[in-house]
Amino acid sequence: MQRPWLRWYNQDVPSSLVYPDWTVPELLRRSARKFPGSPALLFYGARLSFRELDELTTRFAHALRELGVAAGDRVAIMLPNLPQMVIAYFGALKAGAIVVQMNPLYVSREIENQLVDSDCETIVALDLFYSRIQEIKERTSLKRIILTSIRDFLPPMRRLLYPIKAKKEGKWIRVEKQPPLYDFLALIKAARRGEAESLPLARVDDLALLQYTGGITGTPKGVMLTHRNVVANTLQCRSWVPDFREGQEVFLGVIPFFHVYGLSTCFHLAMLTGSAVILLPRFQVEEVLQAIHRYRPTIFSGIPTMFLAISEYPKMKRYNIQSLRICLSGASPLQGVVRDRFEQLTGLTISEGYGLTEASPVTHCTPLYGGRPPGSVGLPFPDTDARIVDLETGMRDVGVGEVGELIVRGPQVMQGYWRKASETLQVLRNGWLYTGDIARRDEGGFFFLVDRKKDMIKSRGESVYPREVEEVLFLHPAVKDAVVVGVPDEHLGEAVKAFVVLKEGQRVSDEELKGHCRQLLARFKLPAVIEFRQELPRSLIGKALRRALREEEVRKIVAREPSCQTVV
Repeated sequence: MQRPWLRWYNQDVPSSLVYPDWTVPELLRRSARKFPGSPALLFYGARLSFRELDELTTRFAHALRELGVAAGDRVAIMLPNLPQMVIAYFGALKAGAIVVQMNPLYVSREIENQLVDSDCETIVALDLFYSRIQEIKERTSLKRIILTSIRDFLPPMRRLLYPIKAKKEGKWIRVEKQPPLYDFLALIKAARRGEAESLPLARVDDLALLQYTGGITGTPKGVMLTHRNVVANTLQCRSWVPDFREGQEVFLGVIPFFHVYGLSTCFHLAMLTGSAVILLPRFQVEEVLQAIHRYRPTIFSGIPTMFLAISEYPKMKRYNIQSLRICLSGASPLQGVVRDRFEQLTGLTISEGYGLTEASPVTHCTPLYGGRPPGSVGLPFPDTDARIVDLETGMRDVGVGEVGELIVRGPQVMQGYWRKASETLQVLRNGWLYTGDIARRDEGGFFFLVDRKKDMIKSRGESVYPREVEEVLFLHPAVKDAVVVGVPDEHLGEAVKAFVVLKEGQRVSDEELKGHCRQLLARFKLPAVIEFRQELPRSLIGKALRRALREEEVRKIVAREPSCQTVV
């Protein structure tokens, strides 16, 4: 049975799916059986087939077991998009462990907090990160540190040249690996050639991931995702592409896999469907364009800042990117001007998705083909129910077009927060996940994000949504980036403050920008202050670090008025 909106969508997307009792490693095993010789990973000229990848992950699983890793233990992985990340990820899951993904940009304090909270005894990390881990090791439960180098899976010539380049850049690291330090490649080579059947058999309702939420809302929390949650969301993503060509698609893997958005829409989906992944450890616009030109990817999961960088790259037209047929944007709001510019320059269409770590993460997406209402984050995935409820009680459904909190439920929704029962009860109520996002729904069933509930500004007693003000600022031709926050104000309650980055070579005064806003916003929404900066704080995945900017403003107020007791 089709949902009513699917007639408008004009695609054969089922309203409900059949979910096999698979654990996450089955995504890889399936493709290794079906497409054994097909490329799974492409890394700077190196190639690993699905058969080879499946064998390497099984060997690493045995290596972990031989080191003492037991079923249910937590294994931290602190790696960028490298073959080693993929091998460590599936290897840990095959060993029956729970994977804890860590952002490679974390400083020692953040690493310590996450290791202590998850009670990790094992970490797999890049040798470049060892000093940060060494600094806090004694304050954690770490028993095993497995290190790998970027060069480990490079093709032969690049492997030979890597030390020369690394030394020149001051990145050459040599660590004497004696227990509790272990070498990643040495462990794989020494592991006995056991069969996958001899490894612990995880159940579909066992935890697969502790995926920590971003720290911008306070102390990060470990989101508990089961194998069933993860596999369900992967199958939901697959169902959204009715013309998917199994064994033929090529994914551009530059979106970080330690982030759940990249994990689900790129990595897991590619492994499920026998698709190759072009691994790029970091986003550098020219390198990305070169990779598209050379390897001809067909699917690109990105974030708004990536699409913006490609659009503004002066040499973009030198590269042929027409192999791309599906472009997905997620992790942070896609500004209309960014989307329009990219689509006009490339002739491609960006489909915007919505989700959150607590939902594995995707719950909504705009149609890949046909039309879409401007600004919409799309329609609910199969088997995903979504409601808009009142902001006061969270119990009453609001009408079409009215603003409220978005709540969702479906097979991809988490089990709760790791060892945080009270926080779990706040967001999981009667089977529904309360997202904390303010949204509305139109008559066609399309959902539109208004802003984060916690980011809403109360100025003169009126509600101001930062995202709306940012959209208006982005419409000015001189503006490259903008973030809006509410700052404490004695007369207004909160004042609207905008932080703005101008495009290179552009000049505009704050009064000119305020005049631009006056034409498009009600008076109470206008920025009281505009501050120009060279850059703005954003997470690696592109989310605006509003809290950091607001805390900065509060510190300024406290410095001026030491007796001020403002609470952030």
